[in-house]
Amino acid sequence: MRIDVVSIFPGYFDALELSLLGKAKQRGLVDVRVHDLREHAHDKHRTVDDTPSGGGAGMVMKPEPWGEALDTILTDPGAADEPLIIFPSPAGEVFSQKMARELADEEHLVFGCGRYEGIDQRVFDEYAERGRVRLVSIGDYILNGGEVATIAMIEAIARLVPGVVGNPESLVEESHEDGLLEYPSYTKPAEWRGRAVPPVLLSGNHAAIATWRGEQSIERTRRVRPELLSREQRGEPRGRHAADD
Repeated sequence: MRIDVVSIFPGYFDALELSLLGKAKQRGLVDVRVHDLREHAHDKHRTVDDTPSGGGAGMVMKPEPWGEALDTILTDPGAADEPLIIFPSPAGEVFSQKMARELADEEHLVFGCGRYEGIDQRVFDEYAERGRVRLVSIGDYILNGGEVATIAMIEAIARLVPGVVGNPESLVEESHEDGLLEYPSYTKPAEWRGRAVPPVLLSGNHAAIATWRGEQSIERTRRVRPELLSREQRGEPRGRHAADD
Protein backbone atom coordinates (compact mmCIF):
# COMPACT_ATOMS: atom_id res chain seq x y z
CA MET A 1 0.00 0.00 0.00
CA ARG A 2 1.20 3.50 -0.85
CA ILE A 3 0.23 6.39 1.44
CA ASP A 4 0.98 10.03 0.62
CA VAL A 5 0.48 12.76 3.22
CA VAL A 6 0.43 16.51 2.60
CA SER A 7 0.99 18.77 5.62
CA ILE A 8 2.65 22.01 6.67
CA PHE A 9 4.17 20.06 9.57
CA PRO A 10 5.80 16.98 8.02
CA GLY A 11 7.75 16.32 11.23
CA TYR A 12 4.52 15.11 12.85
CA PHE A 13 4.82 11.92 10.87
CA ASP A 14 8.18 10.86 12.26
CA ALA A 15 6.07 8.77 14.65
CA LEU A 16 5.27 6.44 11.76
CA GLU A 17 8.91 5.30 11.79
CA LEU A 18 8.34 3.60 15.16
CA SER A 19 7.07 0.18 16.19
CA LEU A 20 5.19 -2.09 13.77
CA LEU A 21 4.60 0.57 11.12
CA GLY A 22 8.29 1.44 11.02
CA LYS A 23 9.11 -2.23 10.50
CA ALA A 24 6.39 -2.52 7.86
CA LYS A 25 7.97 0.38 5.96
CA GLN A 26 11.39 -1.25 6.14
CA ARG A 27 9.92 -4.49 4.77
CA GLY A 28 8.17 -2.71 1.92
CA LEU A 29 4.64 -3.56 3.10
CA VAL A 30 3.67 0.10 3.45
CA ASP A 31 5.17 2.99 1.48
CA VAL A 32 4.54 6.28 3.33
CA ARG A 33 5.60 9.53 1.66
CA VAL A 34 5.20 12.86 3.48
CA HIS A 35 5.08 16.12 1.50
CA ASP A 36 5.51 19.68 2.81
CA LEU A 37 2.66 21.84 1.48
CA ARG A 38 4.84 24.95 1.77
CA GLU A 39 7.08 23.58 -0.98
CA HIS A 40 4.18 24.46 -3.30
CA ALA A 41 3.82 28.06 -2.09
CA HIS A 42 6.14 30.25 -4.12
CA ASP A 43 5.97 33.67 -2.52
CA LYS A 44 8.69 35.01 -0.21
CA HIS A 45 6.98 33.76 2.95
CA ARG A 46 5.70 30.47 1.47
CA THR A 47 2.14 31.50 2.36
CA VAL A 48 -0.51 28.79 2.39
CA ASP A 49 -3.45 30.70 3.95
CA ASP A 50 -5.49 33.87 3.53
CA THR A 51 -8.49 35.62 5.04
CA PRO A 52 -11.90 33.98 4.50
CA SER A 53 -14.11 35.27 1.69
CA GLY A 54 -17.13 36.97 3.21
CA GLY A 55 -15.27 37.82 6.39
CA GLY A 56 -15.02 35.99 9.67
CA ALA A 57 -12.44 34.81 12.15
CA GLY A 58 -9.34 32.84 11.35
CA MET A 59 -7.63 31.98 8.08
CA VAL A 60 -8.42 29.54 5.28
CA MET A 61 -5.88 27.43 3.38
CA LYS A 62 -5.42 28.64 -0.19
CA PRO A 63 -6.31 26.42 -3.15
CA GLU A 64 -3.18 27.06 -5.24
CA PRO A 65 -0.63 25.22 -3.02
CA TRP A 66 -3.06 22.36 -2.50
CA GLY A 67 -3.74 22.03 -6.21
CA GLU A 68 -0.05 21.93 -7.07
CA ALA A 69 0.78 19.47 -4.27
CA LEU A 70 -2.03 17.06 -5.14
CA ASP A 71 -1.35 17.28 -8.88
CA THR A 72 2.29 16.39 -8.22
CA ILE A 73 1.26 13.27 -6.30
CA LEU A 74 -1.46 12.19 -8.73
CA THR A 75 0.82 12.51 -11.77
CA ASP A 76 3.72 10.67 -10.15
CA PRO A 77 4.57 7.59 -12.27
CA GLY A 78 4.16 5.35 -9.22
CA ALA A 79 0.69 6.62 -8.32
CA ALA A 80 -2.37 4.42 -8.70
CA ASP A 81 -4.81 5.18 -11.51
CA GLU A 82 -7.34 6.63 -9.07
CA PRO A 83 -6.01 7.10 -5.52
CA LEU A 84 -8.49 7.85 -2.76
CA ILE A 85 -7.93 11.32 -1.30
CA ILE A 86 -8.92 11.68 2.36
CA PHE A 87 -9.24 15.00 4.13
CA PRO A 88 -9.59 14.77 7.93
CA SER A 89 -12.51 17.06 8.79
CA PRO A 90 -15.03 17.46 11.62
CA ALA A 91 -17.58 17.84 8.82
CA GLY A 92 -16.82 14.37 7.45
CA GLU A 93 -18.19 10.86 7.92
CA VAL A 94 -17.11 9.19 11.14
CA PHE A 95 -14.09 6.89 10.96
CA SER A 96 -14.66 3.35 12.27
CA GLN A 97 -13.05 -0.07 12.31
CA LYS A 98 -15.32 -1.03 9.43
CA MET A 99 -14.00 1.91 7.41
CA ALA A 100 -10.41 1.01 8.36
CA ARG A 101 -10.93 -2.49 6.92
CA GLU A 102 -12.43 -1.01 3.77
CA LEU A 103 -9.54 1.42 3.32
CA ALA A 104 -6.95 -1.30 3.99
CA ASP A 105 -7.93 -2.80 0.63
CA GLU A 106 -6.99 0.40 -1.22
CA GLU A 107 -3.83 0.44 -3.31
CA HIS A 108 -3.07 4.13 -2.77
CA LEU A 109 -4.33 6.62 -0.17
CA VAL A 110 -3.59 10.36 -0.10
CA PHE A 111 -4.20 12.34 3.12
CA GLY A 112 -4.54 16.12 3.05
CA CYS A 113 -4.01 17.69 6.48
CA GLY A 114 -5.87 20.97 6.84
CA ARG A 115 -5.08 23.70 9.35
CA TYR A 116 -6.59 26.99 10.54
CA GLU A 117 -10.28 27.23 9.58
CA GLY A 118 -9.88 24.52 6.95
CA ILE A 119 -9.15 24.22 3.24
CA ASP A 120 -10.82 26.21 0.46
CA GLN A 121 -13.92 24.21 -0.57
CA ARG A 122 -12.88 24.40 -4.22
CA VAL A 123 -10.04 21.95 -3.53
CA PHE A 124 -12.53 19.29 -2.41
CA ASP A 125 -14.81 20.04 -5.37
CA GLU A 126 -11.96 19.94 -7.90
CA TYR A 127 -10.62 16.55 -6.87
CA ALA A 128 -14.04 15.01 -6.24
CA GLU A 129 -14.86 15.87 -9.85
CA ARG A 130 -11.60 14.35 -11.07
CA GLY A 131 -11.56 11.25 -8.87
CA ARG A 132 -12.42 10.04 -5.38
CA VAL A 133 -12.50 12.25 -2.27
CA ARG A 134 -13.73 11.52 1.26
CA LEU A 135 -13.94 13.86 4.22
CA VAL A 136 -13.48 11.81 7.39
CA SER A 137 -13.85 12.70 11.07
CA ILE A 138 -12.28 10.73 13.93
CA GLY A 139 -14.77 12.09 16.47
CA ASP A 140 -17.01 14.93 17.59
CA TYR A 141 -14.30 17.30 18.72
CA ILE A 142 -11.93 19.84 17.16
CA LEU A 143 -8.16 19.47 16.71
CA ASN A 144 -5.69 22.15 15.64
CA GLY A 145 -5.11 20.36 12.35
CA GLY A 146 -5.47 17.11 10.47
CA GLU A 147 -2.11 15.59 11.37
CA VAL A 148 -3.12 13.76 14.55
CA ALA A 149 -6.27 12.42 12.90
CA THR A 150 -4.24 11.27 9.89
CA ILE A 151 -1.72 9.42 12.05
CA ALA A 152 -4.58 7.68 13.89
CA MET A 153 -6.20 6.61 10.63
CA ILE A 154 -2.94 5.47 9.04
CA GLU A 155 -2.15 3.31 12.06
CA ALA A 156 -5.66 1.80 12.13
CA ILE A 157 -5.56 1.10 8.39
CA ALA A 158 -1.95 -0.01 7.88
CA ARG A 159 -2.01 -2.56 10.72
CA LEU A 160 -4.71 -4.40 8.74
CA VAL A 161 -2.44 -4.77 5.71
CA PRO A 162 -1.39 -8.45 5.55
CA GLY A 163 1.97 -9.02 7.19
CA VAL A 164 2.10 -5.80 9.25
CA VAL A 165 0.89 -7.45 12.47
CA GLY A 166 2.82 -10.62 13.23
CA ASN A 167 -0.11 -12.69 14.52
CA PRO A 168 -3.16 -12.01 12.32
CA GLU A 169 -5.42 -13.86 14.77
CA SER A 170 -4.90 -11.04 17.26
CA LEU A 171 -6.71 -8.67 14.89
CA VAL A 172 -9.88 -10.73 15.01
CA GLU A 173 -10.32 -10.50 18.80
CA GLU A 174 -9.87 -6.75 19.15
CA SER A 175 -12.49 -4.21 20.15
CA HIS A 176 -14.95 -3.29 17.39
CA GLU A 177 -13.95 -6.16 15.08
CA ASP A 178 -17.21 -7.98 15.91
CA GLY A 179 -19.10 -4.85 16.88
CA LEU A 180 -18.28 -5.26 20.58
CA LEU A 181 -15.58 -4.03 22.94
CA GLU A 182 -12.76 -6.43 23.68
CA TYR A 183 -12.80 -8.55 26.85
CA PRO A 184 -10.30 -7.69 29.65
CA SER A 185 -6.80 -9.18 29.37
CA TYR A 186 -4.50 -10.64 32.06
CA THR A 187 -0.96 -12.06 32.26
CA LYS A 188 1.45 -13.36 34.90
CA PRO A 189 1.70 -13.31 37.90
CA ALA A 190 -1.52 -15.09 38.86
CA GLU A 191 -1.94 -12.62 41.76
CA TRP A 192 -0.83 -9.00 42.02
CA ARG A 193 -1.48 -6.75 45.02
CA GLY A 194 -4.25 -9.05 46.16
CA ARG A 195 -5.93 -9.08 42.75
CA ALA A 196 -6.15 -12.52 41.12
CA VAL A 197 -6.42 -13.54 37.51
CA PRO A 198 -9.95 -14.98 37.00
CA PRO A 199 -9.69 -18.73 37.73
CA VAL A 200 -11.29 -19.70 34.40
CA LEU A 201 -8.28 -18.26 32.54
CA LEU A 202 -5.98 -20.62 34.45
CA SER A 203 -8.21 -23.66 33.99
CA GLY A 204 -6.90 -24.80 30.61
CA ASN A 205 -10.54 -25.28 29.51
CA HIS A 206 -10.52 -23.43 26.17
CA ALA A 207 -14.29 -23.71 25.66
CA ALA A 208 -14.96 -22.22 29.10
CA ILE A 209 -12.39 -19.47 28.45
CA ALA A 210 -14.04 -18.60 25.12
CA THR A 211 -17.46 -18.44 26.81
CA TRP A 212 -16.12 -16.23 29.62
CA ARG A 213 -14.45 -13.86 27.17
CA GLY A 214 -17.63 -13.57 25.13
CA GLU A 215 -19.67 -12.78 28.24
CA GLN A 216 -17.12 -10.23 29.42
CA SER A 217 -17.09 -8.58 25.99
CA ILE A 218 -20.87 -8.17 26.02
CA GLU A 219 -20.87 -6.94 29.63
CA ARG A 220 -18.15 -4.37 28.99
CA THR A 221 -19.97 -3.14 25.90
CA ARG A 222 -23.27 -2.96 27.81
CA ARG A 223 -21.58 -0.85 30.50
CA VAL A 224 -19.48 1.46 28.31
CA ARG A 225 -21.03 1.51 24.80
CA PRO A 226 -24.57 0.08 25.05
CA GLU A 227 -25.52 1.53 21.67
CA LEU A 228 -23.27 -1.07 20.01
CA LEU A 229 -25.35 -3.97 21.30
CA SER A 230 -28.18 -5.64 19.44
CA ARG A 231 -31.60 -5.62 21.11
CA GLU A 232 -31.13 -9.27 22.06
CA GLN A 233 -27.75 -8.52 23.64
CA ARG A 234 -29.34 -5.65 25.59
CA GLY A 235 -31.90 -8.10 26.93
CA GLU A 236 -34.85 -6.71 24.98
CA PRO A 237 -37.40 -9.28 23.71
CA ARG A 238 -37.79 -9.65 19.95
CA GLY A 239 -40.48 -7.46 18.39
CA ARG A 240 -40.39 -4.95 21.22
CA HIS A 241 -38.54 -1.64 21.43
CA ALA A 242 -37.30 -0.01 24.61
CA ALA A 243 -39.14 3.14 23.50
CA ASP A 244 -42.44 1.22 23.75
CA ASP A 245 -42.20 1.14 27.57
